[in-house]
Amino acid sequence: MSRVRALNAVLVVATTAALALVVVPVTLAAFTARAESSGNVVVAANDFRAPQVTAAVIAKGVGGAAGFVKQGGEYFVYANVAADTGNPASGIATVQANVATVTTGATAVTLSAGPFSVDGVSYGYRSAALSANAVLAEGNKAFTVTATDNALNASSLGGSVTVDNTSPKASDVQTTNVAAGTNGLAEQGDTLVLSFSEPIEPASVLAGWNGSATNVTVRIVDNSLLGLGLGNDVVQIFNSANTAALPLGAVDLGRTDYVTGLVGGIVKFGATGTRSTMTMSANTLTVVLGTYEGEGLLGSNRMTAAGNGTAVWTPIATPYDRAANAMSTAAATESGPADREF
Repeated sequence: MSRVRALNAVLVVATTAALALVVVPVTLAAFTARAESSGNVVVAANDFRAPQVTAAVIAKGVGGAAGFVKQGGEYFVYANVAADTGNPASGIATVQANVATVTTGATAVTLSAGPFSVDGVSYGYRSAALSANAVLAEGNKAFTVTATDNALNASSLGGSVTVDNTSPKASDVQTTNVAAGTNGLAEQGDTLVLSFSEPIEPASVLAGWNGSATNVTVRIVDNSLLGLGLGNDVVQIFNSANTAALPLGAVDLGRTDYVTGLVGGIVKFGATGTRSTMTMSANTLTVVLGTYEGEGLLGSNRMTAAGNGTAVWTPIATPYDRAANAMSTAAATESGPADREF
């Protein structure tokens, strides 16, 4: 019996030891201290989003239509940049243009905050005045504007500008007779139409003008003296106050009998009453005659032309095109067969 009891005692001890091994905790040790290393610190950036350039354009220095320059001409770069949208935003650091295709070496031109306006559009940024290369081939030139924020995120927008080095020219001159009017007699509602070889900046004809209908005064000048017919009658366009001729030159009507006077003189249309108006659309300038006003018995009075003639328009160099090229002074002869004007 003693042997049996001894064996049982051994079995109990072995079983207890085995159970003790099974319930040993998984954690074998606990940290009692820690060491830090700055190289292991992870920091999240505040702004991963680049500011977006939403519009970019080049415009000549004298204003008017954007998108055109000439060789040697002055121009500005304009741009709009949307608000930085980082969370939180780091803010816009720089806005720069690469216009090396227009001005050699100009790869990082700084644009300053506005506001600015060109061609009726508002922009938030603009460069300082730049000069196009003195020799620059005609055609489209690409450029880019890049916006960079303080977190060094950047985005770009490309654009193009047209180089035009060709002077505009007078291409035609015509008149029309108002419905139910007398052909050959200048009267209210008749028109004078001047055609250019390309669009002209309205403001180069009349300061602040955008091409919409504006009041003017039309004069027809009698160049005769005592009926001697020393020169053909001529049309001139004056401002609304009838104090200064607009830079449109003169239209020779090809005859001497649209106006008559003992010592020459003028007749006017639209100086009073219904005003004469001037409108520009694309390449065409149209003048509509207003109320007629003669100068009395001893002055000039209108007449009905007795025969046909051919009008000739001789412009002057003051007007300019969308690239600021000055007008050619070469004359344009009325197209079509000889006829009575108005």
